[in-house]
Amino acid sequence: MNDVPGTDVLDHTGKVVVVTGGTKGIGRVIVERFLDWGAEVVTCGRAEPEDLPSSRGRTASFMAADVRDPEQAAAVVDAAVERHGRLDAVINNAGGAPEADAATASPRFSESIVRLNLLAPLHVAQRAHHHFLDGAAAGGTGVIVNIASVSATRPSPGTAAYGAAKAGLVNLTQSLAVEWAPTTRLVAIIAGLIATEQAELHYGDAEAQARVAATVPAGRLGTPEDLAQACRWLTSPLASYVSGSALWVHGGGERPAFLAAVDGSDQPVPGIS
Repeated sequence: MNDVPGTDVLDHTGKVVVVTGGTKGIGRVIVERFLDWGAEVVTCGRAEPEDLPSSRGRTASFMAADVRDPEQAAAVVDAAVERHGRLDAVINNAGGAPEADAATASPRFSESIVRLNLLAPLHVAQRAHHHFLDGAAAGGTGVIVNIASVSATRPSPGTAAYGAAKAGLVNLTQSLAVEWAPTTRLVAIIAGLIATEQAELHYGDAEAQARVAATVPAGRLGTPEDLAQACRWLTSPLASYVSGSALWVHGGGERPAFLAAVDGSDQPVPGIS
């Protein structure tokens, strides 16, 4: 039930949102949707894209930054407050990892993956919380949504450091939700198998993607839109009592491997190698 008759609590008009890594893939769609919903959006990336995310005649603000660096991460948050005079929500979306053999991955590679997927969200969150504290005197609170992954909750062969970092991100979300309450709410989204413009790199060609989708109870891969809509709810007053939680957006999960062995569905399909 809306607090104010006639208002839409999912409308973010007047809100200021920072989305890290918002120039492509999942992050870009999240930025575009928050623009649709009326928010002022500031995003960042290591290099400015040829075209900034925009929707309905509105364009996101951009700042070049590597959020693995604490000072650059803080600067992005500060820039949003300086430009718009307030901060309401942060979506820690920047992350990812190329596939690598854990036995031969270099220390530098592994450290970089952990810095991007665990420490960078912490750097951004620390600065955001600082600004949320400033706004608390007026009765305001802030929301930080950390985009995690199913790799945080099950084995992640080929991306071991990534899975470990995302598991740490879920725990970090829980810990900070306790430390920083009630000024700052924190929630993690455990994203399932998501199809983006780079889906072939992760899941193979169209036939391979169809086979992967068939393992998901929902019968399809997730989309960036699914995650954006989850962010919309989590950053709204409807989720005001949701903090320290992990929201699974994964279409029901993955079919247990042993079931395929039991019914023989793990056997090669004729005509598909």
